[in-house]
Amino acid sequence: MRKNVIIECPTNLGLAQSDYAIEPGVKRLPRWLERHGLHTAINPSVVYVIDTPEYTMDLDTTTQVRNANAIITYAKRQADIIEKELSNNSFLIVLGGDCSVLIGSVLALKKKGRYGLFFLDGHTDYMLPGHLGTHGAAGIDLAIACGVGHPYLTNIDDQGPYLEEEMVFCVGNREYDLEYERPIMESNVTYYPLNQLRDYGLDNVTTDFLNIVEQQELDGFFIHLDVDVLNDQIMPAVDCRQEDGLSYEELKQILIPLIKTEKCIGVEITILDPDLDSTGVYTKEFIQNMTNIISARG
Repeated sequence: MRKNVIIECPTNLGLAQSDYAIEPGVKRLPRWLERHGLHTAINPSVVYVIDTPEYTMDLDTTTQVRNANAIITYAKRQADIIEKELSNNSFLIVLGGDCSVLIGSVLALKKKGRYGLFFLDGHTDYMLPGHLGTHGAAGIDLAIACGVGHPYLTNIDDQGPYLEEEMVFCVGNREYDLEYERPIMESNVTYYPLNQLRDYGLDNVTTDFLNIVEQQELDGFFIHLDVDVLNDQIMPAVDCRQEDGLSYEELKQILIPLIKTEKCIGVEITILDPDLDSTGVYTKEFIQNMTNIISARG
């Protein structure tokens, strides 16, 4: 059985300031999850901590992305650790931070082989920087991962694109706006917004994805989990709240069949903001359910 390895990536460089905070609190997510029992529950063989970079709102005029140079530097450090642990055949649990941690994850995957991505998020994160008012990498991370955007971010170490769009499923968006959805609908990413996901069937979506992994003989696949994909009633501790979202039973129905396969090399968790869950009540329920999911690996 593969060892669990935790890689803590407490960065908030991909987010802009919000109405409720000058600095986003997601950088405290890894320590917050440890405090409430995640690390004890999954018993990792090792925990890596990539130092928190200083938060700024600097806009890089070349890429039109805030903190682009710092995000690239951070992604390289993250990728080095992930590469090492992929060689050790570890099961990776990457704890953000914001969704810009996806860049380091997929950079490592590209360097190691040919991988797929199951992107589970309440948003598509598939836009050009100029179309995103915040200019934050956390809102365009999937686009960057697929090679859409400035080469400084999409071609780090001459590895871009990090993913083949045909090997990516984007699942769970509930920002139902044609202009917002148009870029991903015109891409080669397989796209299931929440309303279509339920109509088609959660089991059918995971089966389709695993069939592609097998048919394409991929080296493996990775799961991105932004907690804002969850129903707002059970996970309101996010920076961009929306009505509806997945229940924990639906999350288990999606993730357990994926995580139980040998081809699944890990999962990253992003966006839960401790500042928005002062008592930890939502965090504790999340940890209990994620522990059950990860334990299903056997």
